Amino acid sequence: MSFQAALGDAAKVSEACIADVLKGCASAIAEPMIYATRGGKALRAFLVLESARLHGIGPNEARNAAAAIECLHAYSLVHDDLPCMDDDDLRRGNPTVHVKWDEATAVLTGDALQTLAFELIAQTECSLQARLDLSLSLARASGIKGMVGGQAADIAAETAQIPLTLDQIIALQKGKTGALIEWSAMAGAVMSEAPTDALQTYGDRLGLAFQIADDVLDVTGDAATVGKAVGKDQSAGKATFVSLLGLEGAKARASNLVDEACDALAGFGDDADTLKQAARFVITRGH
Repeated sequence: MSFQAALGDAAKVSEACIADVLKGCASAIAEPMIYATRGGKALRAFLVLESARLHGIGPNEARNAAAAIECLHAYSLVHDDLPCMDDDDLRRGNPTVHVKWDEATAVLTGDALQTLAFELIAQTECSLQARLDLSLSLARASGIKGMVGGQAADIAAETAQIPLTLDQIIALQKGKTGALIEWSAMAGAVMSEAPTDALQTYGDRLGLAFQIADDVLDVTGDAATVGKAVGKDQSAGKATFVSLLGLEGAKARASNLVDEACDALAGFGDDADTLKQAARFVITRGH
């Protein structure tokens, strides 16, 4: 199966799982929850399903974990878009949740998506030990040691007197963006209680390449294609991979990271070709 086909299937699997869980839910928050999880690339769900496939786990068994990471990611975006954070009114080409509804709804939607993620992990079809490991690692990847910690560092950097160094930006982005991508890449190995080293390296390099590509798109992309506001980092004078390495230097760094990500998959042979395609997609995408 081609990468694009697998990516489309991952979106269908995760969206169907979330819809099943929320079916018949009378809460007014259910609609914005579904809205917030639709229309994305579903890259993280794809990584979960592909890493599971490499370990002999089918999509029916891995669907909860795939949906969980999309819920967690969507929660982070809903909160990130709020006026008190990035104050964005466009996400995935559509009005952000607080614009379409209101700020209180957006806060509660994010809260509900976060808790739903762990509900789904608790019901994933794998051993009890694997479920515990999935839950603990996701909590770390999404919390103070991962995404939230990286976001906090990013906010602090906006008002810092001294711009961040390259090493500081790498550390920040490995938390803010990379931690959830790394978790997604490792999920299949965790579910099967197999060694995670190769997929962890793959996810680490992929996550950093993804963020560099985002920095490039912030300079070269347009809002209609990217699906969100662009040029904000440059306008705010924030240090980014592009501002520190230059546009071509940033592209070269991302390309090298993709090579390293693909090299980490050597032990899986041709079975990992779709994951390699995903790595190349990350730095050639238009959104």
